[in-house]
Amino acid sequence: MPDLKACSPAVLSLLRIVAGLAFLEHGTSKLLGFPSVPRVPPLESLAGFGGILELVGGAMLVLGLFTRPVALLLSGEMAVAYWVAHFPRSPYPLLSGGDAAILYCFVFLYIVFAGPGPWSLDRRGRP
Repeated sequence: MPDLKACSPAVLSLLRIVAGLAFLEHGTSKLLGFPSVPRVPPLESLAGFGGILELVGGAMLVLGLFTRPVALLLSGEMAVAYWVAHFPRSPYPLLSGGDAAILYCFVFLYIVFAGPGPWSLDRRGRP
């Protein structure tokens, strides 16, 4: 079995990129209606503001640009989303639909501490 620890920086980059792409899709859905959603929220609404964070923040995570501050902001967004939109429906994340918000929150929080990994614009020109 190869040394898994040696692969961890690359896997960290993959985690950041995949989470960023999945999050970006939430932003395109809310703001651009793609993939299809019933209605696009007004930009000045809480959902519209969340869509802006998801679209721009997701793209920045994919690129690995300003990764730590962006991940901190997005982690906070997901914590707020869980407590404001999901928890009041049910304390059980599976029933409230809040399981994705919880996972995003803690994946992004991990990225705040772990950094972007080697495949990022933040690491360009640095070892």
